[in-house]
Formats: sequence, structure tokens, C-alpha cells
Amino acid sequence: INALKQKGNSALQEGRYEEAIRYYTEAIDLDKNNHVLYSNRSAAYAKAGKYKQALEDAEKTVKLKPDWGKGYSRMGSALAYLGKFNASIKAYETGLQYEPDNVQLQNKATIEMLSDKRIHTTLSVLMNMDTDAEMPMETDVLQQSELPKTKQEPPKPQKKEEDCNTPQKQAQREKQLEEERKAYIDPVKAEEEKELGNEKYKEGDYPAAIKHYSEAIKRNPDDPKYYSNRAACYTKLAAFDLGLKDCEKCVEIDPKFIKGWIRKGKILQGMQQQGKALTAYQKALELDPSNSEALEGYRSCAVSVSSNPEEVRKRAMADPEVQSILRDPAMRLILEQMQSDPRALQDHLKNKDVAAKLQKLLESGLIAIH
Repeated sequence: INALKQKGNSALQEGRYEEAIRYYTEAIDLDKNNHVLYSNRSAAYAKAGKYKQALEDAEKTVKLKPDWGKGYSRMGSALAYLGKFNASIKAYETGLQYEPDNVQLQNKATIEMLSDKRIHTTLSVLMNMDTDAEMPMETDVLQQSELPKTKQEPPKPQKKEEDCNTPQKQAQREKQLEEERKAYIDPVKAEEEKELGNEKYKEGDYPAAIKHYSEAIKRNPDDPKYYSNRAACYTKLAAFDLGLKDCEKCVEIDPKFIKGWIRKGKILQGMQQQGKALTAYQKALELDPSNSEALEGYRSCAVSVSSNPEEVRKRAMADPEVQSILRDPAMRLILEQMQSDPRALQDHLKNKDVAAKLQKLLESGLIAIH
């Protein structure tokens, strides 16, 4: 069992999520009462985007070990991805009752952040929940039926129960949805949404920019630059997993889109996955061997891969720009605050100058955001 769990852990850390799920499942078959195995498989399901299964495993975890904080953290995370914010808050609250000092329960998806209407707007975008309305103070989240429609949306005919009764009717329904999706495609409107997104990005309003880029993707899902632009916004919000998914989609659509590979490399650097970042930069250099951004990223990663943490620190401290940032009293205060209160990160990222300095520290290897 332990060998299977370790194989699952290694696969999960290396991004081989389906393989990790398989190892954890094999281990669970041998020990169906091991709460850690369900917790780990929940994490793998979440990484694979299978949030319903992640929630099921999280629920099994807390059933087996109701006083274990990590189980409630898994549950809260899965519920948030499913858009069930009230239930997510309750899960975190329950976990904190058992473990008041649990860091996972107090991190980015904490009760305070989920209750804050500004953060909720950001999370709604990150979870792909379209909403153009301000949240009222007396409630945590609007029901979808309560949202005002301020722009044209893809047609959503009411689903009839009998449509799913037979394979033939289900196939007809799927064909109809595909036709509706194709009918919604409009490259001209996609470009208009992209320009609106660019304006919001320049203003530092990254959640609003994400909404426009997401609409552009709906209007023209085969254009890689929309995914690349949205990935840049996710990066600014420290939502690296979502940014990485967009970069992967971007280069899947167009393997020769060099900006997608460079952006992927930067995100992986920010996640301290230097080996994978190195591969991304290599792909970019295969397309353009003289690209300065790719060369700089490649050299930085190559040194980090072959260096120990102390050497990385010394090299970063030799950079005049890094020295200037660390001498800045305001930045030192921000870094100290982030250590004691990770939730402060989201507020600081709203300041473009601070975000740029934090990005520099991330790329230097001095700090990491997980």
C-alpha cells in the first residue's frame, strides 16, 4: 500500500494526474479505510479537473477521519471549484474548529476571502462563473437565475427530461448543442472582446480582463492568443494552475505560437518547476533561437536546475534589480506580511508596481507561491 501511495505521490508531483489516480485507486482497493489515500486521490482528481470526484473523495476522507483538517481543506477546495461557495465556507469553518492553526485552511481560499465580495468576483472568474453583477452585501453568491444579462449569451434552450431518455435523443441533443456553439462563433466580435480585455489588463483590472478574454474564446475558440492573454491575467492573480492550462491549450492549438511557450515557462518558473520550465523555453528556442526572452528564461532555469538553494539565493542577491526591491522598505513590509498572512497576496497583486516586483522575485527563485 505504501509503495502504491508513494508512486501516486510522485506522479501527482510530476503532473501525471491520471496515473496518480490509478495508483491511489489500487491502494484504496487494498485498504478502503485509509483516509490519507482518499485525500490524496481527491487532490489528484482536482488537479485533473474532475471536481465532482474530488468532492466525493474529500467527503469520504472526512467521514473516515472527521477531526482531520486536511480533509475539510480538500472538501472546501472542491466545492469552490464547483461554484458551491456557501458549502465551501462551511467546510473550511468545520475544519478550523478541529485545527484552528491549519495553514491550508487559512490560505487563499479561506472563509474571509470567500466572504469578501471583491475576492468573490475574482474567484467567480477563476472558476469560469460568468457574472456581471456586483454582489449584494447580504448574500455570499447570486444564484445564476438572478444574474442580469448585459450581453448576448450562447443560446441555452431548456433541457427536457425526455431528451436524455434514449441514446438517439441524447445524440440529437449533443448535435444541437454543437450547432449552437458553432453558430455563436464570430471572429470579429472575438477581436472586439480581446481589445476590451487588453484595456482592462492595462488598467490592472485582471478579473474583468479575464471575462473579456473568456468571451473572445467562446466567439473564436481556435485562436491561441486569447488563451495566452487570459493566462497572463491568471498569472497576475497568482492562479498559476489555471494560467498553465491556458498555456497548454494555446500551444496545443498552435505549437508554433512562441509566446505560449514562453508564458508557460514563466508560469512554471513561478511554480518552482524549473525542469518543466526549461523544456518550455527549449520549445520556444527551437522556434526562434535568438529570442531574448526565451534565452534569458532558459539560462535562468538551467542554472537553477543544477544549483542548490543557497547558490540560487546568492545569484539572485547579486542581481541589482533584486537588491533594489529588497532594499525597498515597503516591499520588505509586504514580504513580511505575506509570510504571516498569505491572504494578503491577492490585495498586493492589485498594485501593478508591486506585482511586477513580486514577479521578479519569483523568477529569481527567492520566493515561491504554491
